[in-house]
Amino acid sequence: MLTERVKKLRAQSVSAVPYISMERAQIVDSVYKKYEGSVATPVLRGLALKELMSKKTLCINDGELIIGERGEKPAATPTYPELCCHTVEDFQIMNDREKISFKTTEESKIIQKETIIPYWENRSMRHHIVSNMTKEWNECYSAGVFTEFMEQRGPGHTVADGKIYEKGFLEFKKEIQDSIAKLDFHNDDEALDKKNQLEGMSIACDAIMILGKRYCELAINMANEEKDPVRKEELLHIAKICSHVPANAPRTFEEALQMYWFVHLCVISELNPWDAFNPGRLDQHLYPFYKKEIEEGTLTRDKAEELLQCFWVKFNNQPAPPKVGITLKESGTYTDFANINSGGLKEDGSDGVNEVSYIVLDVIDEMKLLQPSSNVQISKKTPQKFLKRALKITRKGWGQPSLFNTDVVIQEMLRSGKTIEDARCGGNSGCIETGAFGKEAYILTGYMNLPKILEITLNNGVDPTTCRKLGIETGDPTKFVSYDELYEAYRKQLKHFVDIKVRGNRVIERLYAKKMPVPFLSVIIDDCITEGKDYNSGGARYNTSYIQGVGIGNITDMLSSIKYNVFDNKKLELTDLLDATKANFEGYEDILNLVKFKTPKYGNDIDYADEIMKEVFQDYYNEVTGRPNVKGGVHRINMLPTTCHVYFGSVIGATPDGRLANKPLADGISPSKGADTNGPTAVIKSAAKMDHVLTGGTLLNQKFTPNLVAGEEGLDNLAHLVRSYFKLDGHHIQFNIISRDTLLKAQQNPDEYKNLIVRVAGYSDYFCNLSKALQDEIIERTEQTF
Repeated sequence: MLTERVKKLRAQSVSAVPYISMERAQIVDSVYKKYEGSVATPVLRGLALKELMSKKTLCINDGELIIGERGEKPAATPTYPELCCHTVEDFQIMNDREKISFKTTEESKIIQKETIIPYWENRSMRHHIVSNMTKEWNECYSAGVFTEFMEQRGPGHTVADGKIYEKGFLEFKKEIQDSIAKLDFHNDDEALDKKNQLEGMSIACDAIMILGKRYCELAINMANEEKDPVRKEELLHIAKICSHVPANAPRTFEEALQMYWFVHLCVISELNPWDAFNPGRLDQHLYPFYKKEIEEGTLTRDKAEELLQCFWVKFNNQPAPPKVGITLKESGTYTDFANINSGGLKEDGSDGVNEVSYIVLDVIDEMKLLQPSSNVQISKKTPQKFLKRALKITRKGWGQPSLFNTDVVIQEMLRSGKTIEDARCGGNSGCIETGAFGKEAYILTGYMNLPKILEITLNNGVDPTTCRKLGIETGDPTKFVSYDELYEAYRKQLKHFVDIKVRGNRVIERLYAKKMPVPFLSVIIDDCITEGKDYNSGGARYNTSYIQGVGIGNITDMLSSIKYNVFDNKKLELTDLLDATKANFEGYEDILNLVKFKTPKYGNDIDYADEIMKEVFQDYYNEVTGRPNVKGGVHRINMLPTTCHVYFGSVIGATPDGRLANKPLADGISPSKGADTNGPTAVIKSAAKMDHVLTGGTLLNQKFTPNLVAGEEGLDNLAHLVRSYFKLDGHHIQFNIISRDTLLKAQQNPDEYKNLIVRVAGYSDYFCNLSKALQDEIIERTEQTF
């Protein structure tokens, strides 16, 4: 149950109006103008964070127990001019747009125009990236062949592990000083660079400890003025906690939560990472504190639950900073993708579910907030009771928690070179991405539009939307005498575009390593301190760059249509099929009916189509995986879209599978809209034919009507579906349990459905905040029946 305290905090959080706060930009700007060029870049970045934590406005909201905001108050959203220097016009658009606006004042616009833009316009990472890319990269990016994550956001797709619950930042600082003392300037040519990096990290430790000290002082001052004796005691208790953490390791359940939150604030204040930092295996990290205090009688289950509820509110108070242009289109949401894992396995391989795991599920159920996102890790050892408790929440229809196959997640990490211990202590973050928590920089670099690459192949290297020759000439497709010849042309185009993307990735990684180190994040990720290297320079134990494949359901059905109707069964000439797509099937209704309803489709457990999917997937894997990045790691693939499937669809004409021009693509590895007609078990059997272990994550969405999963039988059916998919080595599954009628009513009467939450891709969002195209895409997803 929600206490009155939490009800008030939750209401404040969901009603807070996001606005642009200029405080961070002004503080960072002042530090750069004072120190740039006179100190090493890692030291400069450490000084910027220290000044920010020394000068930023502090906020303790009325009644809260876990304290700290990124901005001056809930929903105050900073800008990051060192990453993306917005125009004044951007500010106006953010203020005026209908969906998820960020209010901006005239004063903010003046500061941006007169102070920020003159200094940062040509210093921002966005400027450096665009100006260092080739003409072909920029043309492919603009045309929607691929996207780029770091164009407006920083690297930082990483997760905390247990070390921040075992050490304070005084101890981290000592480790840094010990590492500096061991530097060998006689034999190590990188010793000076390492010293600069480590000094930046040391300053970053000072920054977080200053923040804790300032909050301690604020809580004491507020307590001195507080008339309510109960709240006065709470504020003094908060001050006591802040006098201990983050300088020292937490001793209690409450201190552990506050420790994490201070760390979180520093990570997301240092840079604007994509995706947000998060506490990972929260239930396992907190359980030792919980168990000890329960046994000592200093904590009750109800109090632990209330503290976690307060903790949940803190995440929801932090909207993701604003995005513009293509970056907004590829990720049209302002949830910040903090994703909390529960369950799974412990380091020794035993079941990881504990009492805190169930409390976390209760909190998810009770809070019903967009942030933090949540997932449950399900292994063969996970109790059925835990799975069914999670699914009881999921079937309420707002998309949390999602479900991951722990055993496959561990296999994915072992295959990519992690130790078994690091793999078991890892999990998933963001949408569905796999990583070794506290030890890996697993950076998402952007999405690859697989159906568009085939569209360009079918036009001999020309993009029909922009009329530009983006690809290579692989031959007039109407003259191909076999499907294999056509598919080989697609393979050549795929290599061409992956070459362009990876070349760009390597330049961008080098730019971030040189110009935008993250000394604070580096402190808490192994092995940055021991190696004397920044997180953005390969200091993490594992360094992986991902390119996310989008639209595999669509490209499979496109190829199936061509193979089945043109080459195998001779029902059509390819010329006629391509003419039909160019006309958006107007006047070609017979062809539309043939390719849409009488052709094998992915998602129905039909080998004809699924074998094509396997080949497309394997070729994408082969083309990307193993290509080196500049941090000592390699590129890998995962299969997820965020909202990029809508954007990618908007830049593609009608396709040979019957999809009409500019319509969204399928999300993740889900089948094309309406193509999956043989039920949910056929979908999971098709999806499981992909080798998920070769990826860093796959996303599968399924949609059911509420009555289908009602009662104990409905819950059992849902649990059996999950277990079956995971037995087939599927990576992830999530559910929208809501009727089409409800969604249509919400679309027509948004004011009556303001609180309706749906699962979009790897995250949930308010349905009425979504674009019309995305709303339509969710409405059109197949409603499955058992």
